[in-house]
Amino acid sequence: MIESELRVGLRVACSKGDLVQGLSVVGRAVSSRTAIQILSGILLEASGEELRLAATDMELSLRATLPARVEGRGTVVLPGRTLLEIARLLPAEEVTLEHRPSEAVVRLTSGSAAYTLYTYNAEDFPRLPDVTATETFAVERRALLETIGRVARAASRDEARPVLTGVLVQFAGERLVMAATDSYRLAVKETPLAAPAPELEAIVPSRALQELARLGAAADEIAVGVQENQVLFSLGETWLTTRRIDGQFPNYRQLLPESFEHELTLPRLELLDVVRRAAVLIQRATPLQLRFSEGELTVVARTQEVGESTESLPVPYTGEPLEIGFNAEFLREGLESVEGDDVRVKLISPLRPAVLADEDGDFTYLVMPIRLPG
Repeated sequence: MIESELRVGLRVACSKGDLVQGLSVVGRAVSSRTAIQILSGILLEASGEELRLAATDMELSLRATLPARVEGRGTVVLPGRTLLEIARLLPAEEVTLEHRPSEAVVRLTSGSAAYTLYTYNAEDFPRLPDVTATETFAVERRALLETIGRVARAASRDEARPVLTGVLVQFAGERLVMAATDSYRLAVKETPLAAPAPELEAIVPSRALQELARLGAAADEIAVGVQENQVLFSLGETWLTTRRIDGQFPNYRQLLPESFEHELTLPRLELLDVVRRAAVLIQRATPLQLRFSEGELTVVARTQEVGESTESLPVPYTGEPLEIGFNAEFLREGLESVEGDDVRVKLISPLRPAVLADEDGDFTYLVMPIRLPG
């Protein structure tokens, strides 16, 4: 637990813009579903000429630092969402926070507005990893974020299988590999790095990587570090730390078929538009039907009590007709994750998995079929 310095009065002055930005960053880690009150708070720690903010839900933690004029030294925890809402609505650019330990409150003022917020016990706030003691290595920002964006959403949302809620992250020399699966689909991306990185393999929660991608869009550079069971990401004045998921990630290479009966190159955006239009009629577990015949693909959506749609486009298909069904959302997300004008569609049979791949061969998206009625 954090050592308490609450007996010392603390007064902090900073700009509203800096405070709102910092609170908006760390507020993403404030827990909204827990009965543990301290996890709904944001930690404010001031010393020297900076104010440090932190929040955690025990899986993910976010920290940000902003310039401030500080009198005294101390740590305090305030209700996170309330503090952020207040900060956004303050009338003046100058904000002052004054901690009154004897009353267990913080007095917040800005222009003519004044608020009194009750504090939580800072000693109850979880201990966060010491980022200053962690060795990090720089990672090519664009490569990292692109890989996350194309893989992370294939991870499972079912907490019953924790390993599948994570993304396998491997730094291997001049390659970055990420893989994610929810057992119905699999996304794998291999990305070349401009410079070799230290060897690292970890299963990282998908949610943490998606938060990293959101924050990283505005960062100049990103660095990665590992500390026991934690993975740390540095983005300038912001730190994201997350637990590593224990367990054995599935051997994704064994899940990929070695050969296919049909391999087609199709216009990706045209096919994506057709799938999006057809998916409007899809409800619940109804499969989206793809009917391949000589020179043509027909996409069919049929939902009982809703209606039916059909749309065709020319494709270089030859051989016996093949009809296969997919989860419409999974198929759409796979097509969205492929980059480039074309997509390679690889098929075996109506009951075997299909693969979508880009022309460069560095991204693979496997999707399991749904058995069609009749």
